[in-house]
Amino acid sequence: MTDSMRQRGGRRPATPGPEDVWLVEVAEGASRDAGGVPVELLGDYLPLLADAAIKGRRAKRGELDAVGLLGRRAAEQGISAGRVVQLYLSAARRLWQDLPMVVRSRDREAVRAAAGAVLQVVDDAVATLAEGYAVARRDLVRREETLRRELIDDLLRGDSDLGTLVERAEPFGLDLARVHQVALAAPSRRLPDADAAISALEAVVFDRLGDRDVLVATKDGLLVVLAPADAGAAGRLPSTLDARNELGQLMYRELSRLPRGKPWRVAVGRAHPGLYGIARSYEEAREALTMAGRLKADTPVINAHDILIYRVLLRDQPAIVDLVQAVLSPLTQARGGAGPLLDTLHAYFATGAVATESAKRLHMSVRTVTYRLARVKTLTGYDPADPAHRFTLQAAVLGAKVLNWPQEPLPNPV
Repeated sequence: MTDSMRQRGGRRPATPGPEDVWLVEVAEGASRDAGGVPVELLGDYLPLLADAAIKGRRAKRGELDAVGLLGRRAAEQGISAGRVVQLYLSAARRLWQDLPMVVRSRDREAVRAAAGAVLQVVDDAVATLAEGYAVARRDLVRREETLRRELIDDLLRGDSDLGTLVERAEPFGLDLARVHQVALAAPSRRLPDADAAISALEAVVFDRLGDRDVLVATKDGLLVVLAPADAGAAGRLPSTLDARNELGQLMYRELSRLPRGKPWRVAVGRAHPGLYGIARSYEEAREALTMAGRLKADTPVINAHDILIYRVLLRDQPAIVDLVQAVLSPLTQARGGAGPLLDTLHAYFATGAVATESAKRLHMSVRTVTYRLARVKTLTGYDPADPAHRFTLQAAVLGAKVLNWPQEPLPNPV
């Protein structure tokens, strides 16, 4: 029993000395009932109940405020709200059962009045306790969210002190020595209800992976998921597209259930080991999102593996600009500009140079496709049906998509 339970504000205890021992036994029993919640969290609650039972006195505002502070302390100590409330209710039950004979011997009306006074104190105290607990939990969540956002910013930047990051990541259950991958989800408009989206993703990813080593946050209007990956899969192509995009598909399905933000686009970076691997996977995911927008990709989930060829092209931008300029610039002379012919070439190459499949994808006749391919040959001198010309044309078409040409002018060669 704490000193505060034995003596309140410097005044003498409200009950005689022997009853003080009785209250100690009530507090210890309530603590056992609640699974070992510290009796210190009762504060002056039991003397308040005793005063209510013996004198009919209601708790004062200051005394209830002290109970609210105890609720905050319980939350800060990580004790569940249910166990704290159980402590208070069990204490009230035990106190009423073990009231001194002087209270039990009163007449029926006196007992009814004492019960009413005790119940009023229980009601006020538990309500104040729960309110204090909730305020503390909200504060803890805000602090955790701030720490989470700062941690993920530093992880994705990849230039922070490793030792410090390891310490900061430990409370979130992150093992930075593992292999991780980063996935990004972009809503169609401004990010809606970030808390709901984060909660939904955390629940489904935790359930699927069975691992605490997951972090979900927001950054620059995007949802960010940092998740562990199979160490054996790092740096190599998984056996199937579904396995490769599992995390992205999981995120997309869950986010699509939300009332806002649709349609979502998800990009997944490759799995890499260590701290700097996280930053690398993040940059790959961002690049994949940007590239999917430029390419007007019709798939909602894109993997960094899928854009490796574009990354190769961009490493020598002056060369790809020169290739697009030399091979495809004559297409601007066509009626309607270069756009329709580029779209036809892109579909033609994507379908394995099969005109009928290209026509289905483009929702046009085969005759129109073959006509456009013939126009490409006439204007550029490169025949899409000729294997010797096809590689040059396809590389130029991919380069044009990367550079968003002809919607945007070609950059000046460096």
